[in-house]
Amino acid sequence: MIVSHKYRFIFVKTLKTAGTSIEVFLSQFCGPDDILTPILPHVKPHRPRNHEGFFNHMPAHEIRDRVRQSVWNGYFTFCVERNPWDKVLSYYHMMNHRQNGSLAFDQFLSGTDFPINYPNYTEPDDPARILVDRVLRYESLSVELAEVFGQLGIPFDGSLGVNAKAEYRTDRRPYREVYTRQQADRVGRLFAQEIALMGYE
Repeated sequence: MIVSHKYRFIFVKTLKTAGTSIEVFLSQFCGPDDILTPILPHVKPHRPRNHEGFFNHMPAHEIRDRVRQSVWNGYFTFCVERNPWDKVLSYYHMMNHRQNGSLAFDQFLSGTDFPINYPNYTEPDDPARILVDRVLRYESLSVELAEVFGQLGIPFDGSLGVNAKAEYRTDRRPYREVYTRQQADRVGRLFAQEIALMGYE
């Protein structure tokens, strides 16, 4: 996550939504007093700084409670969300890579470890209430980042220049070609809150 006093924004990092790539890109513009949490494993040219009391994937409500009220209320806050069926497939490929290719998709879907992001950008006791100013859509990320970075005054030519963690996914078929109906229904149930918030199908 990032709190930039230089550009007056807070970036709330979510799972499998290009968060690491965004952090690496923004790190090059952030000032010496800005807060950038570490990335593990490290990705150049990212440089963490001033992150005591903050952590990677820190939820918005915890950031709000940690920074001054004037910072939370005065800075532009944003995160990224992704179609859950595509996001789950990406997360599966990462987990399968970490298990040396031994994790079957059905086995993964029968587990409990999923990239559920809405707790990172909603109120804990009211998951229908989004806390950040804008939730960008991964599906139109370059266009939406251009809008946000233009608003903040951050130089952007349409490319982040890094595609962190992309090496995990070797099967590039569209997610609609991968899921069985039963598998798709399970993801729909698991991610019902995000689907309701963002209108994904």
